[in-house]
Amino acid sequence: MPRLARWRRTAVTVAIAAAAASVAVAAPAAAVPAAAGSPNVGSCTPTLAPGTSQLNVVSQGGTYSVRVHTPPTARGTKLPLVLDLHGSNNNSTIQSMVSGLDALADEKGFIVVEPNGAVDYGIVPGIGQAYAWNVPGVPTTANAYPAPGTRDDVQFLVDVIAQVGAAGCVDANRVYATGNSGGARMASALACAEPKLIAAIAPVSGLRAGRPDPAAPSTIDTATCDPQHPVPVVTFHGTADPINPYQGNALDPRWGYTVLDAAERWADIDHCTASATATPVSAHVTRTSWTSCRAGGAVEVYTVAGAGHTWPGSLVPMGDFGMGSMTTEISASAIMWDFFAAHPRRG
Repeated sequence: MPRLARWRRTAVTVAIAAAAASVAVAAPAAAVPAAAGSPNVGSCTPTLAPGTSQLNVVSQGGTYSVRVHTPPTARGTKLPLVLDLHGSNNNSTIQSMVSGLDALADEKGFIVVEPNGAVDYGIVPGIGQAYAWNVPGVPTTANAYPAPGTRDDVQFLVDVIAQVGAAGCVDANRVYATGNSGGARMASALACAEPKLIAAIAPVSGLRAGRPDPAAPSTIDTATCDPQHPVPVVTFHGTADPINPYQGNALDPRWGYTVLDAAERWADIDHCTASATATPVSAHVTRTSWTSCRAGGAVEVYTVAGAGHTWPGSLVPMGDFGMGSMTTEISASAIMWDFFAAHPRRG
């Protein structure tokens, strides 16, 4: 038996289309092919060099250093962009290791961006400087709302996309978001707020479709996520998750309703007319899909029986931090990229 290891703003489209400056980048020794459907545009000259770098992003009167990984792709190629958002009490460097998206980006030809959240958690042993995301309408892991004046992280991520997009020659129709735990909740909130900017999302251990209703936390406050444009969704969640329980936690104002409630709400948003279909993928993994959706929408849930609050297929040996088991039967990163590649933004 396969083992279980322990463990706003849509004007941005215009900004992405324009390069930040005409600065030549040295040609890599071996360029990867452009992603399918990606045109070579001679007027698009990236200022980001291949490899990992830091880009200063200006947002809401502040300047923030953002981790960016650019593949060794052909100059002038418009590339997809994937936001990879860390979990609470964590940071961008750790998230890059957990997701392993840098290596996949080099292979497939897309840019990965790993910013840090607005809420400063200070130094955490084994992590270093740690952060959490200011997810609209819900508290942080400290069970307290961010202080007044805390950076608006939806607007921050919109600014990140615009400025990395300009520097990296990003295809505005192929901007995606994933994240782990609190980063998954943040990716969900970003899709709720900016459905014409985000082509698809892939939350891991944290899909949401709006905040829990304060009067009835086991239900969704649908007014907090009612996008008028479909957003394809693929998500991954363990049935034994102790942090964001698969069956919900009405005592946690960050979480509340179940994972399948969140998925069904996204199926409604995407106007999916076919009933959900469950398909075994491996010994412990089942994929539940909603299809026949409007304008290229789709919703898929990979349920991992017995798994905890972990990233399926991660190469990082996280050890036992009370997060439960991690499956190696699938790779969340590989599956989400295939899903992203099949779902460019439409309309």
